[in-house]
Amino acid sequence: MARMSLWQHRDFRRLWAGDTLSQFGAAIGQFAVPALAVTQLAATPFEVGVLSAAETAAFLLVGLPAGVWVDRLRRRPLMLRADLGRFLLLATIPAAWWLHVLTVAQLIVVALLVGLLTVFFDVAYQSYLPSLVGREHIVEGNAKLQVSQSAAQVSGPALAGLLVQAVGAATSVLSTSLGFLASALFLLRIRSDEPEPVRTERRGMRADIAEGLRFVLHQPTLRAITFCTGTSNLFSAVSGAATLLFLIRQLGVSTGIAGLVMTASGVGAFIGSVTATRWSRRFGQARIIWLSMLVSGPFALLMPLTQTGWALSLFAVAGLGFGFGAVVYNVAQVSYRQAICPDHLLGRMNASVRFIVWGTIPIGGLIGGALAAWLTPRGALWVGSVGEMLAVVWLLASPLRTMRDLPTSQAV
Repeated sequence: MARMSLWQHRDFRRLWAGDTLSQFGAAIGQFAVPALAVTQLAATPFEVGVLSAAETAAFLLVGLPAGVWVDRLRRRPLMLRADLGRFLLLATIPAAWWLHVLTVAQLIVVALLVGLLTVFFDVAYQSYLPSLVGREHIVEGNAKLQVSQSAAQVSGPALAGLLVQAVGAATSVLSTSLGFLASALFLLRIRSDEPEPVRTERRGMRADIAEGLRFVLHQPTLRAITFCTGTSNLFSAVSGAATLLFLIRQLGVSTGIAGLVMTASGVGAFIGSVTATRWSRRFGQARIIWLSMLVSGPFALLMPLTQTGWALSLFAVAGLGFGFGAVVYNVAQVSYRQAICPDHLLGRMNASVRFIVWGTIPIGGLIGGALAAWLTPRGALWVGSVGEMLAVVWLLASPLRTMRDLPTSQAV
């Protein structure tokens, strides 16, 4: 059983198929929603920043309590309800557009509520995988799921740019909505029995949250990974809030060209996902965590150097290099977290990590929108790119720098 490929695992294939469709829909939405705000609703740079922040603000608002609930409940039904809720919420955007009542405020509210459901889905998802495939298949499972996400990132922006030009940004959001519906339908078909949550002594929400935070923050390697990812996400959000403003308004490229240029990061991510296991074996699971960030970080500096004409390719090269390194890093560090964490703490561990690493994203979005208005979008990209490059310092200052491989036993 330990040597069986996960492609032979029927329920994993169903999880993978649903995730693939939802990832493609989400990739389109990540381009189409801000494009709708920028091109059709005349959103200001600060409003674009608020919209970017709203997408992940829920990780700050409910990220830690979500982990407690995930550890107390069955995870697949929770994921199913989150998918259905996201489907319904996103469907309101094209409906409001067709009725001529869509506003930036509605986009922000929908983004906030979808983000709330995403918190519960993502925490449950990372906690559900080990029980579905077994801990011996965690790295393989994460790598295969990352391939789908990377493939969506490759084609998503380009497809979204073409859809926006062909049918409009609002109608394109419908693809995102249907992707979450497809994910729910595949989750319904999974037949593997999910173990009952471990019934530990209920000590109250605050005590349970504290236990998860202690597990993350008291281990030097896990703490360094968390702070590195949080720092990188903070400055990536700064850049993300300014990207479409930079490409469409400052450089004057079309939405189709903007989507095509942004596709390069997905190409890099796809290459990283299909080679991540190979790099981990060659350099070591611990070493590849910091090495991938060290090598790929400087590529981010090419983004603010981008100009029109041939120099537009600098943005694509930046996305290619940084996207590759980010995925190799993510496969290694997520697999490590899942491998060392006891099952009864998986939800709270994942929620604690996500509270920190995703909680910085709405802050970065607001900063990026403010900097784009103050310094111009290019200036915001400079701040974001330098910060992304320096995030690796957390790892270099940790015990990971002297390790080759990670411990295989669960922490207690």
